[in-house]
Amino acid sequence: MSDALLHFAEELMSSWWIYLALWGFAALDGFFPAIPSETLVVTAGVFAATGAPNLYAVIAVAAVGAFLGDHVSYLLGRGAGGRLLDRVQPGTRRHSAVLWARQALTERGGLVLVVARYVPGGRTAVTLTMGSVRYPLRTFSAFAAVAAVSWGIYCSLVGYIGGKAFEDNPLKGVALGIGLALAVTVIVEFVRHRVRKRNQAQVEAQGELVKAGER
Repeated sequence: MSDALLHFAEELMSSWWIYLALWGFAALDGFFPAIPSETLVVTAGVFAATGAPNLYAVIAVAAVGAFLGDHVSYLLGRGAGGRLLDRVQPGTRRHSAVLWARQALTERGGLVLVVARYVPGGRTAVTLTMGSVRYPLRTFSAFAAVAAVSWGIYCSLVGYIGGKAFEDNPLKGVALGIGLALAVTVIVEFVRHRVRKRNQAQVEAQGELVKAGER
C-alpha cells in the first residue's frame, strides 16, 4: 500500500501539473482557508530534495499564488465593506482571529500581514480587514509580496529538510516536514497568546491606576 502511494506521489510530483496545483491551492487559500496549501507546498518541498519538482519553481509558484490570493481576499473585504467579517460567529476560533487582526492592524499596520501568514486563519482575517478599512493598496501589495515570498520559502525549505533527512523514504520526509510546520505554528500561537495576555494585564493595570486616581 505504501509503495503504491509513494509511486503515485512521485508520478504526481514529477508532472508539470504539480505547479498548477501549487499555484491554485496557494491562491484559493488566501480567501478560503480550508484549502491545505501549506501541506501541498511542504510535500512538494520534500520531493524537491530528490530533484523533482524543482525547488525554486515550487517557491516561486507558491509565492505567486499566495500573493494573488491575498489580493482576492483584500478586494472581497473592500467590496463587502466588512460584512463578511461581521457575520463570523462570536466565540469561534475564526472570530478570535478577526479580533486579533483588527487590533494588530491598528497597532502595527502592514507588518502584521507578514506575521499573519503563520497564524491559522489569520491571513484571511487580516487581508479581509485591510480591504474593509480601505488600507492603501500599494502598501498592501508591498507587504503581501514580502509575506508571500517568505511563506513560499519557509514551507518549501521545511519540506526540503524533511526530504533530505529521509531521502530513501519520502513519505517519512512528508511527515517530518508537516510536523515541523505544525511546530512552528504552535510556537507562533503560543507567543501570540502570551503577548495578548500581557497586553491585557497592562491595560487592566492602567485601568486600576486611573480608577485609583479618581477616588
